[in-house]
Amino acid sequence: MTRWGILATGHIASRFAEDLRLVPDAELVAVGSRSVESARRFADTYGAKRAHGSWVELAADPEVDAIYVATPHSAHYEAAMTCLTAGRAVLLEKPFTLDLATSTELVDTARAAGVFLMEAMWMRTNPLILRMVELVADGAIGTVSGVRADFGVAGPFPPDHRMRNAALGGGALLDLGIYPISLAHLLLGVPQHIRSWAQIGPEGTDENTGMLFGYDTGALATLSCGMVGATNLSASITGSAGRIDLPEPFFRPGSLTVHRDGAEPETITADTAGNGYQYEAIEVQRCLAAGLTESPLVPHTTTLEVMALLDAVREQIGVRYE
Repeated sequence: MTRWGILATGHIASRFAEDLRLVPDAELVAVGSRSVESARRFADTYGAKRAHGSWVELAADPEVDAIYVATPHSAHYEAAMTCLTAGRAVLLEKPFTLDLATSTELVDTARAAGVFLMEAMWMRTNPLILRMVELVADGAIGTVSGVRADFGVAGPFPPDHRMRNAALGGGALLDLGIYPISLAHLLLGVPQHIRSWAQIGPEGTDENTGMLFGYDTGALATLSCGMVGATNLSASITGSAGRIDLPEPFFRPGSLTVHRDGAEPETITADTAGNGYQYEAIEVQRCLAAGLTESPLVPHTTTLEVMALLDAVREQIGVRYE
């Protein structure tokens, strides 16, 4: 049995707590928040035994094996470091932190202490996404030549919303753009060329961002994210012998369609129970049971490479965080 703690009590924390009920040998035992009242409400709702009024108290709880950190981006570093230094395994919401430097500090701390740490990039643990990777590796569509993915939401968000707040790491890129970027990275690795453009809002955060990644192989990744209009949240992977289409939402698809040259399209479906967060919890538990300190599905190297790409795009579009 893996005994879980959840740090923070917002929307994503609630969805994770719901999905934890679907995970075999998982138990939510504690919740931590900066407000003990908020922690108690969350604990009562999701059946946790204890509610802590501080992150330090949660991290020090001897009955907690692993902690899921679900704070806003700007607090990821402090919250994760609190848990790691207390010796707790950490599943840290994406993006890891606001920049590569602080993400690297977390990885170095976890490695030095021999403590498990994984970014909660749930897309990379999704069974259908893993099946897509297998198909590509098996040559189902030949050599990948292009990835197209978008993630746009309608908004509008009020000026004080976290999505527009630079102090909280707001903007479309870190919240939404990390998904298209992660998909491209999963299939093509690190690009050799990056071109980016963005519409910047009055708070200094990006509202609509386009990215073009170029690879020395000749492959291209055409990616976008925004909060000025709802896109179809789809993705396509094009190869020399076909194409794979991921429907809405591509980061948690209910199906995928393989178009092989000269053959009828093949649609593969998957179980869509829950919110899709259960698979990252299952991966954490699998790794802990095996004595691993990082996940082969979401390794530290991948997290840092994606973080470096986010830094590079932010530099080009002129978004700065304190």
